[in-house]
Amino acid sequence: MKIITFAAIKGGVGKTTLAYNYGEWLAAQGYKVLVIDLDHQCNLTQIYSLFETEGTVANIFKQAGDVTVHSVKNNIDLIAGYIRLDTVEKELETKSYKDMLLYMWFADNYDSKNLEQYDYVLIDCHPDFSTATRNAIICSHDVLSPVIPSEHGYQAKFNIHERLEELKKEAFDFATRESYVTAKLYFIGNMIKHNTKSSKELVQSLSGENNVLAMIPQKELFNRSTLDKTSLAEMKDDKILYQKNKKFFDDIDMTFNVITDKM
Repeated sequence: MKIITFAAIKGGVGKTTLAYNYGEWLAAQGYKVLVIDLDHQCNLTQIYSLFETEGTVANIFKQAGDVTVHSVKNNIDLIAGYIRLDTVEKELETKSYKDMLLYMWFADNYDSKNLEQYDYVLIDCHPDFSTATRNAIICSHDVLSPVIPSEHGYQAKFNIHERLEELKKEAFDFATRESYVTAKLYFIGNMIKHNTKSSKELVQSLSGENNVLAMIPQKELFNRSTLDKTSLAEMKDDKILYQKNKKFFDDIDMTFNVITDKM
């Protein structure tokens, strides 16, 4: 089982759209996927038409009540987000163990929730470095962060790197002095346009960096996928749409293959 967190300090970078489409792509390849929605905007949860108030991720952080694993699609299960998770996080501010709650939940529920069945666990986080995000990173093998062409887009890359390094120093086993944070940090250039100076500068800056996995072009189909609740993997079933956008679909397949192979 590989756990991947989708994280970003800055909003509007396509993080949830990427998490959604990558999860759907993995499922289409035959992998069993568990999605955990730690973004209190609950966009992923709503994409799958869940509007739950019970059995959500809140129970993980409250350490109270059962957590419901919903089967939302073939090969995809989901633990629903909670729209007031930010309030729950504030209630945990004084708790010394607040960053380890998801880690403990995985350990306590590995057998009862049959977590071994999943090939991938994908965790979508709010665009910040709050308690929920820190919990996700501590549990993860890899962290994937989109970077977009914007005034502060490239700087956000260093921001999340610095915060992850700080977390490594803070979350460690007191007996062994070993950090609980072992996740590797990777980046995706996202929303790349072929004809803008900002995109060309970002591509140039990211080129050659070993932790940059791919560049994803700006494409309305990508944006529409979450709005229409139809993933790119499903759109390919429309033969006319596929033929019209064959290069884009083939490039996305190649990108997701690269992500899967390198992480």
